[in-house]
Amino acid sequence: MSNSMNTSGPAGFISARRLLFWSGIVALCAWVLVPIYLVALGALGGRTGAYQWPKNFLPTNISLQPFLLFLKTEGVFQSFLNSLGAAGITVALSIALGAPAGYALARYNFRGKDSYRLLVLLTRAFPLAILALPLTVSYIRLGLYDTVLGVGLIHTVLALPFAALVTQGIFLGVPRELEEAAWVFGCTRIQAFFKVVAPLALPGLVATAVFAFVISWNEVFAASVLTVRHRTLTAYLLTVLSESPMHYRFAGGLMLILPSVVFIFAVRRYLFAIWGVSSK
Repeated sequence: MSNSMNTSGPAGFISARRLLFWSGIVALCAWVLVPIYLVALGALGGRTGAYQWPKNFLPTNISLQPFLLFLKTEGVFQSFLNSLGAAGITVALSIALGAPAGYALARYNFRGKDSYRLLVLLTRAFPLAILALPLTVSYIRLGLYDTVLGVGLIHTVLALPFAALVTQGIFLGVPRELEEAAWVFGCTRIQAFFKVVAPLALPGLVATAVFAFVISWNEVFAASVLTVRHRTLTAYLLTVLSESPMHYRFAGGLMLILPSVVFIFAVRRYLFAIWGVSSK
C-alpha cells in the first residue's frame, strides 16, 4: 500500500505541474491572440463586424474589401513605407552601435564601467516631451526635420540603451575561451569576433533587432512632433483616424500589428534558438 502511494504521489505531482504549465501556455497565448483576433474581426468585417456583439467565433461576413478600402486611403501607404524606413534605420543603427558597446562592456574592465552602464540606462529616464522643443529646433537647423532619417535617428536613441545592455548579457554568455582558442589558431580579434562570437550570439542579436523594430514601429510622440508631411504610420493614424468610422480604426490597428507579427515570424528560428528550440 505504501509503495503504491509513493509511486502515484510523484506521478500525480508531475501531472499536476504539467497541467499547470500547459494551462499557463494556453492562457498566455489567449492573452496575446484574442485581442489580435478581435481587431481582425473589426477590420475585415466592415461596419457590421465592428459593432456586432456578441462576436461570432467563426464569423461568416469576413471580407478583405473594408481593409483594402482603408489601404487606398490617401497617405496610408506612404506613411507605412515611412514607418518601415524608420524602423529599418533603427534596427541597423541599434545593432551597429549597440553590439560593439555591449561587447566592450562584456569583455573589458575599465574605470567607471558600472557608472557608464547606469548612465546608459538613465538616458531613458528623461521624458521625451521635455526634449521636444530643443530637439525640433536642432532638427530644423540640421535639415533633419520632417524626414524619415530624422525619425529613425531619434528612435535609435530610444532603443540604443537597451540594445547595449541586452547585447552585453548576450556576449557574457559566449565563453571567452572560444575567442582565445581562435587567437591561438591565428585569428585576429576582429576575425575571432565575426567567426566565433557573432554566430553564437546571433539569436540574441536578432532578439535585440526585434526589440528595436517594435520600439520604432510603435513610437508615436517623436514621430508626431518631428514630422508634418512625412509622418510614420502611427503618427498618421493618430491624426487621421480620430474621427473615422470604427471599422477604419480597427483596420488601422490591424495594419500596425501585422508588420511586427510578420517580422517576428520571419526571424522566429533565431528567437527559438535562444531557448534551444529548433524551428524550420
